Amino acid sequence: MVRIIDVCSGKGGVGKTTVAANLGLALQNFGKKVAVVDCNLTTSHLGLLFGFHNYPITLNNFLKGEARMEDIIYMHHSGLRIVPASLELRDLIDINPSNFENKLKEVFQDFDIVLLDSAPGLGREALMALQVANEVLFVANPFITSLVDVVKCNQLRNSLESKPIAIGIILNRMRKKAYEISVDEATQFCELPVIGVVPEDEKILESTNNRSLVTLSYRNSNSSKAFFKIAAKLVGIEYEKESFLDKIKKVFGKHRSKM
Repeated sequence: MVRIIDVCSGKGGVGKTTVAANLGLALQNFGKKVAVVDCNLTTSHLGLLFGFHNYPITLNNFLKGEARMEDIIYMHHSGLRIVPASLELRDLIDINPSNFENKLKEVFQDFDIVLLDSAPGLGREALMALQVANEVLFVANPFITSLVDVVKCNQLRNSLESKPIAIGIILNRMRKKAYEISVDEATQFCELPVIGVVPEDEKILESTNNRSLVTLSYRNSNSSKAFFKIAAKLVGIEYEKESFLDKIKKVFGKHRSKM
């Protein structure tokens, strides 16, 4: 049975789409058949991260009854499947999500994982993704305001009749500052496990502006390694630990910087 995972957040700007896209690529790297679906209809960005700006038909067309879901699946050059949403405001009119769940499960039944890039918050679009998913992954920044929103999202999840399983939280854009909420504090406050931490990394921004993703462009960057580690945990694979040679390079580089 396909795992449909809602990648969600209580507010925008926490890096949810970046997490969903890079997790998709990392999961595929482990031999999984993966698709990423842009459920953020109002402010869709998923396609932009993969370097595409113009799709002939999108998820909006399916939700308006103008296209089949089979026809709105695009393959990135990495092999990852993407279902984009429209960038046009006019495509928000006459949206009807009533057949979304059944068709999603039918079309992707032979996939291992489908990641839903949810709209942020607790509105109609966010609820659409939450009701379709059988698992939920929360994305937050290490600040109390962001974690309060995770608690609200989790309360919404708990209120659903067939509530999806909460996998846990990804703390994104960690800077290792004393003022940040720690992993233990986030776990205690949200009553959810933190399954991974992604550090602040300028390579992510550089990749985005180069119409790529950090897990493709900078495989050995700190953020990229974090995405692979989280992906491995999601599918129960032991992630390759740091090699002895990597440790030598790290120590040698540290000493050189002090010279």
